[in-house]
Amino acid sequence: MELGTLSLTELRRLQSRVEAEIRRRSDSARRDLLKKMQKMAADEGLSLSDLIGSAPVPATEKKPAAKRGRAAAGKKKEAPTVKYRHPETPGVGWSGRGRKPQWALDWIAQGKSIEELAV
Repeated sequence: MELGTLSLTELRRLQSRVEAEIRRRSDSARRDLLKKMQKMAADEGLSLSDLIGSAPVPATEKKPAAKRGRAAAGKKKEAPTVKYRHPETPGVGWSGRGRKPQWALDWIAQGKSIEELAV
């Protein structure tokens, strides 16, 4: 097959057929391997979930990154940094982002500045 002689429509049709065949073969190989692993575990008197801890999630139930939404695909989470510390419990902090914790609201309600809690 000479790809240079195919039209754009034919190439796209061929691409979708190739992708479908790759998915089909990959799923088939995954199922075959899972059966082999289950048989090997059964031969030893175990189940596959005994070895793994829990049953693996089939690939068909996993969502690719493109279908998870914009937040998952384009935004990176920042590591939380503590800007403010609880006045009585130093192990409790707040990054200054999002909703204020109750202890910070109580502090402000007492007429004190949130900047007094800054790290």
